[in-house]
Amino acid sequence: MTPLADLGVAIALFASTNIDDVFVLIGFFSDPRYRPRQIVVGQCLGIAALVLASLAGALLSLVVPPAWLGLLGLVPVALGSRRLLALRADAEDEVGTGTASFGNALAVAGVTIANGGDNLGIYTPVFATSSAPRLLLFVAAFAVMTALWLGLAHWLVHHPALGAPIRRIGRVATPVVLIGIGAMVLVKAGTLSWVTGWASPG
Repeated sequence: MTPLADLGVAIALFASTNIDDVFVLIGFFSDPRYRPRQIVVGQCLGIAALVLASLAGALLSLVVPPAWLGLLGLVPVALGSRRLLALRADAEDEVGTGTASFGNALAVAGVTIANGGDNLGIYTPVFATSSAPRLLLFVAAFAVMTALWLGLAHWLVHHPALGAPIRRIGRVATPVVLIGIGAMVLVKAGTLSWVTGWASPG
């Protein structure tokens, strides 16, 4: 393949496995408890972790049981549940703007990683059959695409006409989306079946 063709593959890979991240990022940018810097750092950490895990799987033939990986689905479920409780208690007004805590960045990273099962499943075999220059091109393209994803979500939330309704919808819809993502991860990875089977006597 030519470098241009490889670039097209990289863009298609990233877009097809991260399209739902745009909506999650919109939710985070809509939440006054999260500063933009924390969201950027968290998203970059999450994507970097997924790429590194895929590279490790490709280069070292590491195999992580899907059911174990699915336990990460508990992260978005917990975050979504906490946000639902905050909405019911009208805690938004009390919390105010975000703090400088690195915990928020880790929360964003955790959701990105938990939602990255498709990324690992698709990136690993592609990376395993790629040369070093092609891998470098993929990593560079993913970095640029991550920046574009963050920019798009931030622009939509702060758009003069679209920003206000998106922020209102985002605060209500994001908890449901997060819980849905977590539940999907737990089910698709077979984690629920694994846990129930392990807990069942005999």
